[in-house]
Amino acid sequence: MTASPVLDRLADLAGVEPEYWDIWGNHHAIAPENKRLLLSTLGCPAEDDAAADAGASRLVEQEWLRPLPPVRILRTNEPATAIVTLPAADDRQRIGATLLEESGTYHEFSYQPAASDVIEVRTIGGREHRRYRMPIPVELPLGYHTLRLDDKGGSQMRLIVAPAACYLPAPIAAGRKQWGLSAQLYALRSATDWGIGDFTSLKTLVEAAATLGASVIGLNPLHALFLNEAERASPYSPSSRLFLNPLYIDVTAVPELSASAPARALIERHQAELDALRAKTNIDYQAVARLKIAVLEAIFTAFSGRGRADGARTEAFQRFCNDQGAPLARFATFEALAEQFPGVPWQEWPEPYRQPDRTEVKQFALKHRERIAFHQFLQWLADEQLAAAQAHAKARGLAIGLYRDLAVGCARDSADAWSAQDVIVQSAKIGCPPDPFNMLGQDWGVPPLHPHTLREQAYEPFVQIIRANMRHAGALRIDHVMGLFHLFWMPSALPPKDGAYIKYPFEDLLAVLALESQRERCVVIGEDLGTVPAGFRERMADANVLSYRVLYFEKDGDRFKGPSEYPHLALACATTHDLATLTGFWQEADIDLKQRLNLYPSPEALANERAARTHDRSLLLRALAHEGLLPQGLNPERAEAGPLPPALSAALHAYLARSEAALLLVQVDDLADESEQINVPGTVDERPNWRRRLRVATAELAATPVATLLKPRLADRSARAAGESVLAARWPAARNTGE
Repeated sequence: MTASPVLDRLADLAGVEPEYWDIWGNHHAIAPENKRLLLSTLGCPAEDDAAADAGASRLVEQEWLRPLPPVRILRTNEPATAIVTLPAADDRQRIGATLLEESGTYHEFSYQPAASDVIEVRTIGGREHRRYRMPIPVELPLGYHTLRLDDKGGSQMRLIVAPAACYLPAPIAAGRKQWGLSAQLYALRSATDWGIGDFTSLKTLVEAAATLGASVIGLNPLHALFLNEAERASPYSPSSRLFLNPLYIDVTAVPELSASAPARALIERHQAELDALRAKTNIDYQAVARLKIAVLEAIFTAFSGRGRADGARTEAFQRFCNDQGAPLARFATFEALAEQFPGVPWQEWPEPYRQPDRTEVKQFALKHRERIAFHQFLQWLADEQLAAAQAHAKARGLAIGLYRDLAVGCARDSADAWSAQDVIVQSAKIGCPPDPFNMLGQDWGVPPLHPHTLREQAYEPFVQIIRANMRHAGALRIDHVMGLFHLFWMPSALPPKDGAYIKYPFEDLLAVLALESQRERCVVIGEDLGTVPAGFRERMADANVLSYRVLYFEKDGDRFKGPSEYPHLALACATTHDLATLTGFWQEADIDLKQRLNLYPSPEALANERAARTHDRSLLLRALAHEGLLPQGLNPERAEAGPLPPALSAALHAYLARSEAALLLVQVDDLADESEQINVPGTVDERPNWRRRLRVATAELAATPVATLLKPRLADRSARAAGESVLAARWPAARNTGE
């Protein structure tokens, strides 16, 4: 199909980028037929030029025929103004306006268009329309306000006043550096857990972090998954990004357990099974869910049966439900419905239950209100225990405390997708173009948020997601943060290579992020790995969003970047859950695993990766030698695969500790000398992703050989010179030869 100027105009108006450059710098133009498919997923039919022309006219007219847009962002350093669009014939009229501040403060004023600047003029339907900049005679505080034009059909918009940048703690803003531990919560192990790490395990990890002098604990996404399909364990393909995974609840820490004899009897009866689950290498999610939910059901029966007897707890639960409002009620209703149709995606439920606002769903909610209350109860308990873990972290001196992680989206059959069908696009999926991890591109199987609908809803869905994930946290990592700027969409029927980038209202979303960050005093970290748009990292740095720098990828040509080359507004780490652990990297456990899984297209590809790994090991040893950190007995010229000595693991982290990055995260998997990575991208059922538990108990992490070597070296990252002298004294090394 040939190119069409009409099609290109509609694509530009709708935000379909006409081309992209992959990670190697290769140019890819988007084929016209793929543009048409993508426009269809955006609700802009373009099957031929006539449809495309009509669609472009609709998009333009929509903006020119309403007096106010749905939302306007103002930064604190800007004058308070609104953009008003009116027929030219109305410019002599005086228009009454009201402004309702978020606090409830109410203002009235009037406005005459002819007295203000005309920004733009356009003829629509034979009538001239003008766009004016209307001054707002009110000094507005930060927040979400509502502007209404009383004489124009009640047209109103959300006026968001946002700060220039996200929150930074004073030490980081002053150039000081901090460090912490990162963990997959489910992987933590203790003598009392139920076969999965829980919020009490997290408090134990806080103790280990405090002992080591850490400031932060980084966690995997804590999003709600699928209780009825518990083996769907990926925290990056959740059911809801607004709520928590109830399997993280420590049942024995629930106050109501003492009032439920049936619950205590269930625990006693299943002690042998609990012991067996606790001893497993990999989590048996189905068994864990069955036992936890059975006991929590018994606890809820005791709680709800007491009526008003325990006033404080009953009121606290009701207050939580009221505060969480309609989103929690919808989520709990979805959970109850999912129990009626186990294993069936909501798109295949009986038709009356496929939309949350249907009468049949409301009738179901009335009939099953106790079950819905149970799922609300689970969220209350999870929220309480997460809050307690963050409070414990702060009390133990962790300056930032918990760092939460926000997945890029939710599963297609998720509670969020059922609840927000107007904003989550079912006919599309997101991923990324071809890169070194997948030469055909990646399909994440996650439906995107509709950028136009986000704006029409004044970004409220985005506000809710950010606010929910900053709750009880001192920092938030945003997975694939480039999604604020654009996302790589594919219509459901297309492979990744036929996708294209769709633009998002970047500056507006960044403003909302800054507002929520400042309000919650929450540091923001943007995971910016992969194909990054030109200028993106610089803009994020201006907004105080920390970049995400992984040692394996921080190279400049044929060398690893030195510590001084890391930017200050960054989080540095050696590796991640999707990559080999340090031990696995050094002994090539990840390459061996991919070979067993037949993930190499040819023997040559396997041989090339082994050769590249040998070269990278040599480069890392050279980098350590250059910094005077190379442990004795290691030689960059003999960088064969093999066990990773604790001193070398500690030296690699010490190298990062010298970096200018404001935050350093050390994976507990590396403290525990784990060789197998948590997840292998591109696999689902081929191996047990998201299931491997730590071999070392959480309480013992601070005493591992690597942790013992690292503790004095991480005591004060801000004093680089002192750190160098201590490190050099502890690791005598030949700086240049490695001999």
